[in-house]
Amino acid sequence: MTTPIARPDLSRNSHPAASDPSDSAAQLERLIGIMIRLRDPETGCAWDRVQTHETIAPFAIEEAYEVMDSIAREDWESLPDELGDLLLQVVYQARIAEESGRFSFADVARMIGDKMVRRHPHVFAGETLDADLWERNKQAERNARSEHGILAGIAPALPALIRAEKLGKRAARVGFDWDTPEEVLEKINEELGEVRAELPGGDKARLEDEIGDVLFTVACLARKLGLDPEACLRQGNAKFTRRIETMEAVLAESGNTLSDLDLAAQEALWREVKIRLAALAQGH
Repeated sequence: MTTPIARPDLSRNSHPAASDPSDSAAQLERLIGIMIRLRDPETGCAWDRVQTHETIAPFAIEEAYEVMDSIAREDWESLPDELGDLLLQVVYQARIAEESGRFSFADVARMIGDKMVRRHPHVFAGETLDADLWERNKQAERNARSEHGILAGIAPALPALIRAEKLGKRAARVGFDWDTPEEVLEKINEELGEVRAELPGGDKARLEDEIGDVLFTVACLARKLGLDPEACLRQGNAKFTRRIETMEAVLAESGNTLSDLDLAAQEALWREVKIRLAALAQGH
């Protein structure tokens, strides 16, 4: 049986001063209470009542990326709101689990607290810090969960580019890696050759397989250079967006759009905009 949680007063946002540490506990209690009300089978929200672990899981990923976006833009005013959206997903999942008697929010908080203490014995137990301590502790946890093998614990549901970087990093720990970035570049060229070989046949499954090899190897090149492949791609996306939006702005001055230009004219404008933006970036 799940122990009932007393409902706090949700009618007003009264709390101690922001500097009071008890305020965090009070506001978290209020949020948990709000979720209990929303999930009430009789008086709750019709949408919230029917959600399941599976239906709301995608929102956690979306909210995490919105947090990342606020940080990347250094939008500190919106960051608390985005962090709140992410926290709501944890409270939501915990409430659904508690209704089924699986676990509660308290279990979630206790487990992550215990994990942080366990992984930081140099802080909480007076042990000497060494470079491999974190990974040894994580490996011990994986062993306790009967997760064996060098790739154990890397979630399949991670975004593919992030997972590629993690898989390559984990394999590199046992020496299964290229020695230099130049060797990775050679491998990329080899994989691109295999894509070219498949182009005439047009077999989508085979092309998907070969392009996957290219993308995985590119992620490994970024890792080998000490770069985050996800951050590299975000930067590439942002650069492409700036150039397209600038092209559209240039054309709008004459009442035209990109679709009014043929490919040759689009490419000429692309080169012009590329030079213009590069000059702006250099302060010219």
